[in-house]
Amino acid sequence: MDAAERLFAEHGLAAVSSRRISEAAGQGNNAAVGYHFGTRTDLIRALLDRGTEPIEHIRERMLAQVGDSDDVRDWVECLVRPATEYLASLGTRSWLARFVAQVMTDPVLREAVSAAAVDRPPLRRTLDELGRRLPRLPRPVRHERADMARLLIVHTCAERERVLPEDADALQSSWQHTATSLTDAITGLLLAPFTPHPLPDPEEDPS
Repeated sequence: MDAAERLFAEHGLAAVSSRRISEAAGQGNNAAVGYHFGTRTDLIRALLDRGTEPIEHIRERMLAQVGDSDDVRDWVECLVRPATEYLASLGTRSWLARFVAQVMTDPVLREAVSAAAVDRPPLRRTLDELGRRLPRLPRPVRHERADMARLLIVHTCAERERVLPEDADALQSSWQHTATSLTDAITGLLLAPFTPHPLPDPEEDPS
């Protein structure tokens, strides 16, 4: 699993074969991935579960601390900090954030993975409670901003993970700074005003 996560993170999902994973893991049997996991998709899901479980445990702890806060920023922190706290615990040689970024850019896996993540009770509660504290916005605007927030979290964490080995002494401060910056940015994004888009004239010639 370690070999697969690293290879997927560094080269992308499509470029890494099961044979290459087996070789990188020092397995003489090139069918090792199929034997242990079934398909490559099953392996990818197992890797996601391995990273998600500890993050959701941290989120549960944070939810207990937040209680019934009406501060939007508290709930955004519950969205952001569980991932950065866990990534900090992995040290400077980790590949989880970059692996997740690769998965979230895959057109086949992205939707299924996102749906499975939202089904986890701690994340579901975080999103529900955050949504209740946001100003009333048109549904398309909410969805668009949710997509923006997801992209900010996934790709900012992936980039931070990529550069960390260059400055190992900054491990904890880097992840703390990343969490604070992401929380600030996403809170501002969710609370920002929006500009209504004019509806097209139904009688206007679309050509």
